[in-house]
Amino acid sequence: MDLRATLAAHRLVAIVRGDDADAALRTVLTLAEEGLELIEVSLTGKDALRVVERARAALGPDRPLGAGTVLTADDAVAAHRAGADFVVTPGLGEGVVAARELGMPVLAGVMTPTDIITARTLGAAALKIFPAAQAGGPAYVKALRGPFPHETLVPVGGVDEAAARAHLAAGATAVGVGSPLIGDAADGGSLDALRTRARAFRAAVAEARP
Repeated sequence: MDLRATLAAHRLVAIVRGDDADAALRTVLTLAEEGLELIEVSLTGKDALRVVERARAALGPDRPLGAGTVLTADDAVAAHRAGADFVVTPGLGEGVVAARELGMPVLAGVMTPTDIITARTLGAAALKIFPAAQAGGPAYVKALRGPFPHETLVPVGGVDEAAARAHLAAGATAVGVGSPLIGDAADGGSLDALRTRARAFRAAVAEARP
């Protein structure tokens, strides 16, 4: 898949992490029904690889599906076998290299300009600015756009609806959103509430389009 183009087209990555594997799967499928095209299942969730497997079977082969919090080469291999077609990392390490060797594009976690340069050499397709709120928020993204005008920047961490709009206005290609979008749905909470939040985030991203 062309991760850069997909991020630019849809501008939102939903991050699913939960303590109930069945609820996490329902969350993924509900988000997909609500038109969220980029969904990441964090490997720190309960039975996350099995969630990826079941989601892939339900969604079919063509829907983008990512595995997140990929730290090691073993993580990357397991994510690939489970059916993920892209991976997301919190930082730069062997998970990035292994995923690229397996042909999976990587949204690689970075925080500093040095990280960004290193991520380029490792072949990352896009850059996850993490943790975005602590790094400086939209102002930091805007500052990074100076030396890195062509990079695909995706702030993650502390991104609510207002922050999503601000990050995109500041030059982010897309945003990654976890708990402000998912809430308690992946732990068994209301799917109706999840649908409401999904629609609100889709509207926020649409409003922020240049």
